[in-house]
Amino acid sequence: MWLPLVALGASLLGSGVALLLLLWKKDVSWRLKGQKRPLGSLLSHYLVLRVVGWLGRRQRQRLETDTLDIRRVQEDTLLQRIHRNQNTEYGQLYRFAEIKNAEMFQRLHPLTRYDHYSEFIRRVARGEENVLIAERPSILAMTSGSSDMLLSTRATDREFFMQGIAVGLHAMFNTFPETQSLQKTAKLWYTPTWQQSEAGIPIGTNSSTHNSSRHVLNLYSTPAPAFQIPTEPETLYIHLLFALKDPTLGTLEANFASIIYYAFDALRERWQELVEDIRQGRVNPQLGIAADVREKLDSLLRPDPWRAAELGTQFEKGFQGIARRLWPDLNLVLTVDSGSNSLYGDLLKDHYCQGLPFYSPVYAATEGLIGVNLWPGSPERHYLLCPRSMFCEFIPVGSLEEQQPQTLLMDQVKEGECYELAVSNAAGLCRCRIGDVVKVVGFYNQCPIVEFRYRHSQMLNVRGEKTSEEVFYRALQRAVQLWPGAELIDYCCVESGLLGHFSGGSDPHYEVFVELKGVRNLSEDQRYKLDRCLQEDSAVYKSFRLKGSIGPMRVQLVGGGAFRELRSHMLASSSPSSSPNTFKMHRVLRRSEFAQFIQGKIIS
Repeated sequence: MWLPLVALGASLLGSGVALLLLLWKKDVSWRLKGQKRPLGSLLSHYLVLRVVGWLGRRQRQRLETDTLDIRRVQEDTLLQRIHRNQNTEYGQLYRFAEIKNAEMFQRLHPLTRYDHYSEFIRRVARGEENVLIAERPSILAMTSGSSDMLLSTRATDREFFMQGIAVGLHAMFNTFPETQSLQKTAKLWYTPTWQQSEAGIPIGTNSSTHNSSRHVLNLYSTPAPAFQIPTEPETLYIHLLFALKDPTLGTLEANFASIIYYAFDALRERWQELVEDIRQGRVNPQLGIAADVREKLDSLLRPDPWRAAELGTQFEKGFQGIARRLWPDLNLVLTVDSGSNSLYGDLLKDHYCQGLPFYSPVYAATEGLIGVNLWPGSPERHYLLCPRSMFCEFIPVGSLEEQQPQTLLMDQVKEGECYELAVSNAAGLCRCRIGDVVKVVGFYNQCPIVEFRYRHSQMLNVRGEKTSEEVFYRALQRAVQLWPGAELIDYCCVESGLLGHFSGGSDPHYEVFVELKGVRNLSEDQRYKLDRCLQEDSAVYKSFRLKGSIGPMRVQLVGGGAFRELRSHMLASSSPSSSPNTFKMHRVLRRSEFAQFIQGKIIS
């Protein structure tokens, strides 16, 4: 009786092995780049790629359909959220049960800002239920660059992955087919510090965690024990160590280009230690990490004098184009390199990552997913708004100073115009002005394609002139080209009123702090060229300068590494839950503590 069963089992096993071998030959072997990895790790990596590819195709098809009827999709998305929360205290206050369409919503609910929600969120944090949303939030998310807290739900996370990450990766796979290989990714990510509210709700940044990402850790060069390290410098060292150990690395990834830029800065300083660790097959004994973590990491390393020698040779040649020389099969840099990160993106493309393509897949904020970049091969950072993520309204830039300006919907905006975004999300925000100003650069079917321009809170404004980060940075780039031998590394501005008598001028003006490579001093005439460039780019600024209402800007040179120190100082001075993963350098400093810190770094 059992012999036929054994025969059948053997037959099925043989068929399974045959199918596995066929799969390996047809769809796995071409993805290999010679790396030595356990079979289980390779198959896990392969399955993740296939599942994400399948999800991406499905979500892209849904997006295509949604963009054909944008008003209906946006209104459906809004009404689902409104009706889900209609019995909350907030929903009853704003008569959610009566709302039947977008126009009624706009009529019954005012435009808001973050402070509108502060007391509601404090009550949620204390454990009160049914206040702002019907469900318990998954986390209390800290907004980037401020102490504001927002609610985040599982629906927010799901939207971000399905409508953003999956669709973005689908576009990436189509544009860069080599990214579907089984090469590992060096993902520069730091374990956040979490706090707890009175009700036990986690407080931290709205980004992935080691636990939420545990199923995809096989995709990354950094092993799991590294994510138990709580401090940034030590974690970065381990990221670099295991990335350097793998000569077949395929992708460099981080939330922002600044993270990758600072990683290469650290590599420049510590490459000799890292090469020695690879030669000996150990973690640097001087690195301040827990003994049990060190033991786990050491167990994954073996002496590799050949790789150490290869790395040492490349480092000795210098750091221009170093990424491609360390990892000849590197395919892509996956990071946000627009907005305040465009400077770091430019530095990487010109130096460390010369010759590599960059892809910025999504436009997102703590509030939720805003847009997805369907054009990975384009040098422009354009994002198709995601119609099922948040209900979006648009405030024309001419109305930004009004408290309750008229808004437009997705199907009402015009190409070439700039607007501030107001969003209603799945986590309780309704018509909230988030401060991002975008330009509509086109349409995909009926759906707007936008380009991020600037943050309203980062405008320079000493006399009502309102100079945006975008306009100032363009003028600064032009001025640097007029300073022989100078290369811009970083910069920030301070309105003179924040410094008081330390500003060195009687009329209101801009204090500009720049870190340059190639020069250590500028003449007064060279410094004044920045003021002149800004006058040429901004008619409003020029008119105030000609009237004498605004004094000439003062350009201060700071020492090398000053902005890296400022970044560390700003992180240390922020909430304990702030994280390097979400930090963005402030181009306009609003706290005197930070202004005085950078002032202390002046060398000329």
